[in-house]
Amino acid sequence: MTDFYSKLLARVNESGCFAPHNHIYVTELRDDHSASGVLEIQPSSLNPLGIVHGGALVTLADTVAGTAAYTTGKTCVTLDCSMQYLSPGTGTRIHCTAVPKKLGRTVLVYDVSLTDDSGRLVASGTYTFFAVEPHAPGDVPPEGR
Repeated sequence: MTDFYSKLLARVNESGCFAPHNHIYVTELRDDHSASGVLEIQPSSLNPLGIVHGGALVTLADTVAGTAAYTTGKTCVTLDCSMQYLSPGTGTRIHCTAVPKKLGRTVLVYDVSLTDDSGRLVASGTYTFFAVEPHAPGDVPPEGR
């Protein structure tokens, strides 16, 4: 893992921002600009039916795909997302993988897959990001931005 990836993982996972506060962590960044992450299911992650809330799944996917998009050298914001809920989210963790579908100059598109502990597909979706500006190689997002 490169020093940049290590610093980016630390910034995303230890920042005190929304994702880690909700037990969502990016666990791996790859050179092909894909990424993996996890939601550690807590009672606060559940809806009244006792399954993982759809908003927690969307947050997991957006965090993992958005961090993957940042590895392209572009600071991005989410332009659009679509999520299909396929099975109830249960167990101790939900795992997410984000794979680039298109890495354009201003638009980046990622496919996401979310699985439970047994490998069952819980949700899948597509995330579209707008590249706001390039960032210097190796720069991680500043705090408070």
